[in-house]
Amino acid sequence: MTVIQCSAAVQSPPLPHHPKSPSNAVSATTLVSSSSFSSSPTTSRRAALSLSLFSTAFPTLVFSSSASSSKSAVSEFSELPNSGGVKVLDLRFGSGDVPLDGDQVAVHYYGRLAAKQGWRFDSTYDHKDENGEPIPFVFFLGSGKAIKHDMTSKGIEAAVRSMKVGGIRRVVIPPSQGYQSTSQEPIPPNYFDRQRLFTTIFNPTRLANGEGSTLGTLIFDIELVNLRHQ
Repeated sequence: MTVIQCSAAVQSPPLPHHPKSPSNAVSATTLVSSSSFSSSPTTSRRAALSLSLFSTAFPTLVFSSSASSSKSAVSEFSELPNSGGVKVLDLRFGSGDVPLDGDQVAVHYYGRLAAKQGWRFDSTYDHKDENGEPIPFVFFLGSGKAIKHDMTSKGIEAAVRSMKVGGIRRVVIPPSQGYQSTSQEPIPPNYFDRQRLFTTIFNPTRLANGEGSTLGTLIFDIELVNLRHQ
């Protein structure tokens, strides 16, 4: 496994933090293989910069703890079988049930875009109900559809499928398993974030330059909150 390095000096931005989240942060070093990116000089430099900045900017993640008996996981990425190249890093093992096809699952997430130096384009902790509580993202596993009847990212489904309730997982999703259209869930509710996300991923000029293997690479930190067997 290759660590992509960059000499650019980067200051890590502060991570979003939900007021009710405890201080039991989990750290992880991000390692992503360089073999999944284009070999052209321009694209390679941009890929190296994006991944290096991601590794530097997000060493720590804080989620609410729903299972005190959950165990911390090993800091090592692995590729999920038959996932189309989705790589996962378990930050915390859950102690609850494993979802099955057809189950309704609820997750909290932080979504970031590698091509924008790890820019956070959405988070469920920014979606609040009338009481100010964060609203999880809910969808039916295996149906390919979210609660609004839009297709979910295949990469998210692949990652959640092997998690247990209470678990936290960092997921690197290649473009082929991420957003294929602007109607796929989860969609950032903020108009400007949504426009910035999709104009980057579907930029025709950069796609024509062979950068398709890096533009749509997504990084999701996912916590499986609960599930409902159907």
